[in-house]
Amino acid sequence: MTATGETAAPHPRRAVVGRWIGIAIFHSLYRGRAQHVERVPLTGPVILVANHAAFLDGPFVFSMAPRPVNFLVKQEAFRGFFGWLIRAVGQIPIDRTVGDRAALATATAVLERGGAVGIFPEGNRGTGEVEQVNQGAAWIGLRTGATIVPVAVSGTRPPGGSADAWPRPRSTLDVVFGEPFTLTVPSGVPGRDRLRLASDQLRDALASHVRSARWENGPSTDVH
Repeated sequence: MTATGETAAPHPRRAVVGRWIGIAIFHSLYRGRAQHVERVPLTGPVILVANHAAFLDGPFVFSMAPRPVNFLVKQEAFRGFFGWLIRAVGQIPIDRTVGDRAALATATAVLERGGAVGIFPEGNRGTGEVEQVNQGAAWIGLRTGATIVPVAVSGTRPPGGSADAWPRPRSTLDVVFGEPFTLTVPSGVPGRDRLRLASDQLRDALASHVRSARWENGPSTDVH
């Protein structure tokens, strides 16, 4: 919070610098490929919602997106040198054990200034099939009216590896950006039902895009 009580969004320049660092890493240490980047609006408020199966998902999407993005990252990651680094490049800590209103308010502030926010709506690393989502992304989407872009990530989790495993150097990693949409809920729907319907819409769109991306790119190296 600022001295006036308003939520301070990270300075846009932080994400710009971090993105260029990430681009260098994912084009040298790995074979990072970004598909359909033209689907991501380059201006205006945008929420990238991605499936989540491995540690590298966040840094990879952050680096391969065609514009700077401030990701919501679990607060446990903000420790030591890595914690300092992700904070320095404008990532937003979120407490996943509670409804972290401060983190959601910070993300909203980024969108209200015309920026982009990244969210893994599944919450935790899993199979990446998007079987369920938390309601935070839908809440922000309804509140801001931001354009939502589904993102499918593959290759970041080696075959047989755990969610913490890293792919071997020079492995091919793919991020596929989907068709943008906005959440639409019929007027007159009560608040809780409105959020539930929006969350279902977001989950269905992301899960469908993940399936389509895997069909388009062939068998995934992710573990299911």
